[in-house]
Amino acid sequence: MRPVRTLAEALGAGVLVLDGGLSNQLEAQGCDLSDALWSARLLADGPEQIEAAHTAYVRAGARVLITSSYQATFEGFARRGTGREEAARLLARSVELARTAGEAVREEVWVAASVGPYGAMLADGSEYRGRYGLSVGALERFHRPRIEALAGAAPDVLALETVPDAEEAEALLRAAEGCGVPVWLSYTVEGGRTRAGQDLAEAFAVAAGNEQVVAVGVNCCDPAGAGDAVELAVAVTGKPAVVYPNSGERWDAGARGWRGDMAFDPAWALDWAGAGARLVGGCCRVGPATIGALADGLAAERGGGTG
Repeated sequence: MRPVRTLAEALGAGVLVLDGGLSNQLEAQGCDLSDALWSARLLADGPEQIEAAHTAYVRAGARVLITSSYQATFEGFARRGTGREEAARLLARSVELARTAGEAVREEVWVAASVGPYGAMLADGSEYRGRYGLSVGALERFHRPRIEALAGAAPDVLALETVPDAEEAEALLRAAEGCGVPVWLSYTVEGGRTRAGQDLAEAFAVAAGNEQVVAVGVNCCDPAGAGDAVELAVAVTGKPAVVYPNSGERWDAGARGWRGDMAFDPAWALDWAGAGARLVGGCCRVGPATIGALADGLAAERGGGTG
């Protein structure tokens, strides 16, 4: 059962806590994610593991679950011999698993269907560079079939996430037009610019005035700089911000591993909320314990008024 309130209505009432990194929780459960499909492989091979990971985050305090479809594409599934009909079914399953996990623990949990960037399909770290050499039109054609399949499973919102390039953001928004589901747009950034090197204010402006967009912000970035991005997103678009940085460690695509130290401080969530963020959580390497601390801190500050 879907929540009675729409996500937009809930954002008007307070801050909603997002989940954390799905892949790190799956690895903590003993799953092997070395496949090019990453966590999306488990949609076919271990859906119960995905549901268990979602459940861990809901129990920790998450009110919005992001599906396991980030790296799930028709092209990626085809490389494993999966036809389009079965691939569409697996994309829909990602929404169903999150919905089931949420309903089992809380009365009101929203499901965000993850739509990762083109670079996620390449599985070579390209989402942290952007600029794939494709036109906006080509990117729109790539994204539309997956968006249509996910929208058909009735999520509460589409998470257009980890977007490295303002041109891909434009393509994603065009591909989502008319799908009947609201979206949020979230860039991955570094040094106050998109990963493709574009001015961040100009990148956020792509979503300004678009009524389908319910929130704009950043994810899978250094948590230390997330607050500035939140302020800028709100100032440019006038929309609520979404923010879910990674742990502060850096992904080494060549070695397929994380480097550096954990820098995510759950207490920063209060600053992000104060700057206009209404969807707050974590991305890669941020687990249920950290999301629990984040949720507790927001609830204590606002007298239990998160969402």
